[in-house]
Amino acid sequence: MRYLAKISYDGSKFYGFQKLNNHKTVQEELEKALTSINKSIVLVKGAGRTDRGVHAFNQGVSFELNINIDTSHLKEAINSLIDKSIYVNEVYEMDSEFHARFDSLEKTYQYVINTGEYDPIDNDYIYNYGYNLNIKKMKKASKYLVGPHSYKAFTSGDRANYNSIIYSIKIQKKKDIVLITFRGKSFYRYMIRNMVGALILVGSGKQEPIIIKEMLETEKKKYNYITSPASGLYLVDVKY
Repeated sequence: MRYLAKISYDGSKFYGFQKLNNHKTVQEELEKALTSINKSIVLVKGAGRTDRGVHAFNQGVSFELNINIDTSHLKEAINSLIDKSIYVNEVYEMDSEFHARFDSLEKTYQYVINTGEYDPIDNDYIYNYGYNLNIKKMKKASKYLVGPHSYKAFTSGDRANYNSIIYSIKIQKKKDIVLITFRGKSFYRYMIRNMVGALILVGSGKQEPIIIKEMLETEKKKYNYITSPASGLYLVDVKY
């Protein structure tokens, strides 16, 4: 039986989602728990390979079991065995061809920036930026990123292509906290963290919004933006 599980996790406790030798990862912890339940090896596929330190509220994972177990009992069994920095929110039965990454229709991520005083308690869960940002200019700049584009200027590493679609970007400020919410088809390695870095460059007054358009069109990182820290990034949801 093929299943889809929606899971949340504290990314600060793991070396990312994808399994690595000699490092604790979300995928490995899930596979250990599911293998124990199944009594034979289970492989887990994730909707997104979140980096070390990136968090999730509703990541999608798919896997196959040899045993017959209903979804409510499977959820309970996984949560009783899994590392306590991971929690299974829901489990669904799927058809035999379902794949958590290839069948995803839309992903939502959120980035959290603290523009106020340094917060040591939440340092693993926000970007402690510590300076005011011009939200109006950031919103103007973000509009260039929406739509179908090549995001090569904002993606780390080599790919066959860098094309994707961002459906919307919403920027809000609540007291000292800035929330940037991205909704799109696919996001590549460091893509959101690089886009946030470029938006911060605009919001800080060091560059104008038009630089986003220039980088999209030239497919080159023409301005020295930072890759924002993983601690502020959350995979909010995956739609199927």
